Amino acid sequence: MTALVSPPLYRTEAMRQLRNPYTLAFTLAMPVAMYLLFGASMEYGGQSVGNANVSFYVMVSMGAFGTATAMSSLCSLAASEVGQGWGRQLAMTPLTTAGYAVTKLTAAVTFAALSVAAVYLAGIATGAEAADGWRWLAAAGLTLALGLVYGLFGLGVGLSFNSDSAAALASISITFFGFFGNVFVPLEGVMLDIATFTPMYGYVALVRWPATDGALVSGGSDPLWAVLLNVAAWAAVFAALVRFGVLRSRRRR
Repeated sequence: MTALVSPPLYRTEAMRQLRNPYTLAFTLAMPVAMYLLFGASMEYGGQSVGNANVSFYVMVSMGAFGTATAMSSLCSLAASEVGQGWGRQLAMTPLTTAGYAVTKLTAAVTFAALSVAAVYLAGIATGAEAADGWRWLAAAGLTLALGLVYGLFGLGVGLSFNSDSAAALASISITFFGFFGNVFVPLEGVMLDIATFTPMYGYVALVRWPATDGALVSGGSDPLWAVLLNVAAWAAVFAALVRFGVLRSRRRR
């Protein structure tokens, strides 16, 4: 029986990304730096936000950003490799295409988990607090589980653009989504109304839920159904992008 995950390929991919300064900078260093900038260094970091303090609120937000960046960039790179002919190389090995995809996804989840761990360790060291210990675990679990949606986004970008620039494009897009999705700076008024329709809004709102129960820093609260609908709708859009990319890659062949 063929293994679904290839340990040699996983080790190779993990070492390859650990030696990649781009991966280290954008998936590990950048989220920690942004947490330290927006959370730990602010004088209001110890103020209460729902069931946690501001530092915890910013910490889980940056963990979500790092996860989305890792999932999108690494999955886009995997899709680009297949589009550039790697699939023909796979056909000469015992590894199936599904096994290749699962191994790459496992590597992406690993780096997402490392990003979350790095940000959370920075949070522990700088005073991030929540009312209960389970809220830390719930926020981390939601971050990684829902972050798989951005694996779809990365696959779609990689299949559609089929170039080495796909990973950079995916990461830049995530940063753009973050600024307009109420991730880095609390938005108000019209900007907040627009943000509710953007890709990262629902994701980060759910990641913050253990801390805030849906309450917004600017006042008011998000209905749970609305943020769930946001995540589901964008997951469908990203799945459609993957479908478009698959059809486009087949036409190129």
